[in-house]
Amino acid sequence: MSVRVQHEAFDLGAEVTAFTSTLAAAGAVVTFSGLVRDEGGTLTAMDIEHYPGMTETALSAIHGEALARFSLEDALVIHRHGRLLPGEQIMMVATAARHRTDAFAGAEFLMDYLKSRAPFWKKEHTTDGAVWVSARDEDTAALGRWSSSDDD
Repeated sequence: MSVRVQHEAFDLGAEVTAFTSTLAAAGAVVTFSGLVRDEGGTLTAMDIEHYPGMTETALSAIHGEALARFSLEDALVIHRHGRLLPGEQIMMVATAARHRTDAFAGAEFLMDYLKSRAPFWKKEHTTDGAVWVSARDEDTAALGRWSSSDDD
């Protein structure tokens, strides 16, 4: 399956090796991994919640859109849930296409969706307390670049 939502950590190198092992027609592979970021030096943990079934369905739909829209040979999305510590991997995206422009665009499209619309709820725990995190305006704006007037 090319979309996984899991609690367990993943090995980025092993995932990329497995992903690329069957890509005979691809000329480009782009990978990205997101980490728990502690911008202010006060983050102690982040809780990521989701509704099983609903989240996988939503990610599978956007995965399928990315495959078609960017002529991708394949794509992989892994997103973790549960309690994560600063520096741990939250997610990864890998895309493969015949040409690099499609592979990069497909990866950016998937990452923009994951940052702004994917059905995950994030709660940051800091030395000052806990707060639910909303999508940042710049993340939502980044997703907007993929819309066409036909999408309205």
